[in-house]
Amino acid sequence: MTETPRNVEKTTLSNGLVVITEQMSHVRSVAAGIWLKHGSRLEPSDLNGISHFIEHMVFKGTERRTAEDIAREADRIGGMLDAFTSKEHVCFNTRIIDEHLPAAFDILADLVLEPQFAEEEITREKSVIFEEIKMAQDNPEDLVHELFSENFWYKQALGKPILGTRETVEAFNRPKLRDWFGHWYSPNQIVITAAGNVSHAQLLDLVGSRFADRKPSADGHSEIAPSPEPRITLRAKRELEQVHLCLGVAAFPMADERRFAASLLNSLLGGGMSSRLFQNIREKQGLAYSIFSEMNPYRDAGMLSVYSATSADKTARLIQSVLAEFRNLKEQLVTEEEVRRAKDHLKGALLLSMESTGSRMAHIARHFLYFGRFFSVDELISQLESVTRQDIQHVAQEFFLSGRIAATVLGPIDDFKLTPADLAC
Repeated sequence: MTETPRNVEKTTLSNGLVVITEQMSHVRSVAAGIWLKHGSRLEPSDLNGISHFIEHMVFKGTERRTAEDIAREADRIGGMLDAFTSKEHVCFNTRIIDEHLPAAFDILADLVLEPQFAEEEITREKSVIFEEIKMAQDNPEDLVHELFSENFWYKQALGKPILGTRETVEAFNRPKLRDWFGHWYSPNQIVITAAGNVSHAQLLDLVGSRFADRKPSADGHSEIAPSPEPRITLRAKRELEQVHLCLGVAAFPMADERRFAASLLNSLLGGGMSSRLFQNIREKQGLAYSIFSEMNPYRDAGMLSVYSATSADKTARLIQSVLAEFRNLKEQLVTEEEVRRAKDHLKGALLLSMESTGSRMAHIARHFLYFGRFFSVDELISQLESVTRQDIQHVAQEFFLSGRIAATVLGPIDDFKLTPADLAC
């Protein structure tokens, strides 16, 4: 069956703002997003957390709307209004029925154009962020991932927490917020995307009425590709019942041509209930309840990590069992049946996501931001299907090398020791 061509259109305004739409005439909803091209990895150390803080602050009131107005107007049109900050992007988004797009977009535009940053709201929001930081510290799964990232990208912006620290957040004030906002919320740093029952001309009209007269800022920013470090970090936290651990290796950047082989490797290793980690470590050995692997690709770097939790007396055995799976993927070709299952799993996830306007809106944004072009579903599936068993083994042989495996262990570890020799692969 031939895929219906994707109806994607792109326009760049004279001030540098990019507008992208994918019209889906068969639905009655629209998802729209305003994306900043940079996220928390852009922040200097003394401003760590400012991107996330501003993402919160814009909901606290604008020149035209109070925080209560924003909430009530979003509820009145039955829409979803949300935002998130990641290492590489900030996104404000909405999903509504098509007739309410003008009203919903006006709210989004208000958030990214005219926030008040009232002093009393800044003070109040600091308390909220402090509680969010405490919550992450109290969740051992979140904490071990944060510690692992911090040490894997040691003393580099990519390893710093998106939330910031209590010390950096405490130092935020209105001038700092205004300065950061004024530079990075300029039109040449913004991409606006929409998918659903919306025409390109309609979105251009909405964008033009609020953004066309805004002046671009000078970029003047250059990023240095981060360098991973295979550090071993042991953190005692005796009040925990389990030991939580992450093992990880450097992986490919987002746009690397080998990304499909790497995604299949990740799926085979720990991407689901049929994966090797789940079957061999949980089901056959009973070493853990939760175990999985995940891929985190960025513009210029990447990381593949494995997370699990177990009792203290099983920690060493669990680590050696994970390393055994690394070695097996390096030394032996995976079976045809495993590859077929992994390909079907990833294809299913892709095709199901294409039925959501929100997913399509995010797809076209990320395709542009990372690749500068748009992929059809057939093209993505064709590249996935072209991956061979040998391709997957070659990726494993590049990833899983002695001396390049990082580890973070958190919990009641007492006199537990872990050395680079213990991570030989």
